[in-house]
Amino acid sequence: MRSRHQEGDDHPLSVEEILDETNQLDASSKIKHLANALVVLSSTAEDGEIKVRISWLLSEALTNNPKIEVTLDGKFLFKPSYRIRDRKNLLKLLKQHDLKGLGGILLEDIQESLPHCEKALKILQDEIIYIIRPIDKKKIVFYNDKTATLPIDEEFQKLWRSAAVESVDDQKIEEYLEKQGIRSMQDHGLKKPLPQKRKKPNQRKKQNKKPRDNEHLAHVLENYEDK
Repeated sequence: MRSRHQEGDDHPLSVEEILDETNQLDASSKIKHLANALVVLSSTAEDGEIKVRISWLLSEALTNNPKIEVTLDGKFLFKPSYRIRDRKNLLKLLKQHDLKGLGGILLEDIQESLPHCEKALKILQDEIIYIIRPIDKKKIVFYNDKTATLPIDEEFQKLWRSAAVESVDDQKIEEYLEKQGIRSMQDHGLKKPLPQKRKKPNQRKKQNKKPRDNEHLAHVLENYEDK
């Protein structure tokens, strides 16, 4: 399915068509053996239960594959990492990644997604940059934003290249800059707000005010001294 997509053949296939194409393609012996076995079982098995099991096996294997997309009519299609059909789509995608600060795109993802990608990459060679990732030596493709290119004096370039800093760590570089009266940029990172302490509710017991003697009967009692 992936090879078909890379060759520009991206129409969906039914299970039967996938088996037919698998027999025709130059696949590994293991895949050929599996495909042939399924075809033989499908064509010779008369028992309905066996046919159901074969059908379930095929549908499960395809529908659970993250690189396979199932269409509304039940056919199967390769699902690439990116939806790009030509070099214009690729250049637009690289520009969007550059503008949004997302960086580049793995070359292997482009090779998987874009049909006839080598031809497209060759045409775009002046508009893209390749960077090799040190950790795994994989190639990353970036958009070549020429507006960020500044003319640098040749003398300054020579001085820059002649400065050996391989044996100097960041701390020593910072100390040297401070001695020369140059402050280095400090990366303090994002400051996380300190969690606010929750105020404990007032633990003082609410005291019910007791009425004084006969105070609650003041409106009922009469004064008999003058009587």
